[in-house]
Amino acid sequence: QVQLVESGGGLVQSGGSLRLSCAVSGISVGLYAMGWYRQAPGKQRELVATFTSDGSRNIAASVKGRFTISRDNAKNTVYLQMNSLKPEDTAVYYCNADRRWSGGMAYWGKGTLVTVSS
Repeated sequence: QVQLVESGGGLVQSGGSLRLSCAVSGISVGLYAMGWYRQAPGKQRELVATFTSDGSRNIAASVKGRFTISRDNAKNTVYLQMNSLKPEDTAVYYCNADRRWSGGMAYWGKGTLVTVSS
């Protein structure tokens, strides 16, 4: 059974930092294109940061220079370091594991809420 469990969300003031974690079981993060997406109230889910199938990073323009995605293959965990947070970063953040590029599956976590106050 595949599980992606996000943690680290919460309430933070504008300009602050948070680190999100995605603990993965049932698959290996090193074999999937792992990523973070977010969905703000009333908006569609959008890409924040991902590892592509070749291992490079894809970062949304709105967070470039502020957010960093990383992974620890030994811990089977993916992280999202978020600095200089802005109120517009407020959203539910979801972890994603994707292997559809090779005919496999895609999996989602249940999300963690990040609220940035002004």
